[in-house]
Amino acid sequence: MSTTAAVSPAEGRAPARRPRDLPVPEAFEITDYVSGLGAHLAGPANVIMQLSWPGVGYGVMNSRVHSGSAMKHPFKRGRTTFTYLAVALLGDDDDRAAYRKAVNVQHAQVYSRPGEKAEYRAMDPRLQTWVAACLYYGTLDMREKMHGPVPAEEADALYAYCSRFGTTLQMPADAWPADREAFDRYWEESMAEVRIDPEVAAFLMQLTTLRNFPKPFRLAASFNVFVTTGFLPPLFREAMSLPWSERKQRRFDRLMRFLGAVERRMPKVLRIYPFNFYLHEMRLRRRFRRPLV
Repeated sequence: MSTTAAVSPAEGRAPARRPRDLPVPEAFEITDYVSGLGAHLAGPANVIMQLSWPGVGYGVMNSRVHSGSAMKHPFKRGRTTFTYLAVALLGDDDDRAAYRKAVNVQHAQVYSRPGEKAEYRAMDPRLQTWVAACLYYGTLDMREKMHGPVPAEEADALYAYCSRFGTTLQMPADAWPADREAFDRYWEESMAEVRIDPEVAAFLMQLTTLRNFPKPFRLAASFNVFVTTGFLPPLFREAMSLPWSERKQRRFDRLMRFLGAVERRMPKVLRIYPFNFYLHEMRLRRRFRRPLV
């Protein structure tokens, strides 16, 4: 008589991996929500929102990865940021795995040292969840300001899809609030951690006024400050001491409606530019074994 214990088919197998991404309806088309124009307009405001948590603000400002510094290398920083967004939104699993590996090399070097005002670590999933939340908030907000309200079913799909802003790095899928109602609670609770110290505010204003770019680009500084302030929720405007008025709000609303009407008449390949360009460039870099970041 055999003494060998019966083994069920499931025993001895490696544990199943948790899914990296949240499920999204097959009919959902993310390119309907990708806007190159909107990203350029709303991007600076989103950076302020992300860096309003001290762990992110001081981490970016004090980063020892000088090759990726927005102050020292603004064009390269712009390329890497747009490429990350392009990979997260439009890339396949291989694209995202490759870019995650490249970004991790940089992020592993970003952590706080004794005596700094805030503790931070760029690989921290909690901080990455906050950054992803800001990117989702900005994506929806920009879409609605330019094109009006998003239907509830599509908004649910967009919300689930935007978890990729975090899951493309270290944020686990179950860290993303379960639904839009849960996200609203998370967002409100996160406001308690918003703190923009004077040195971080000064750093952000240098970026907003385009002081990191060559002089010709600074001609657009006033416009950039206006649009950036318009995209910021009131709490963040106050934290940055950026004045706003009803008159400015009306000007901003008119501008967004006009630009939205222009964008709706553009072919998709132009609407999603430069995201499609940067995704293609990243794939070429992979093919020819060039640095991705």
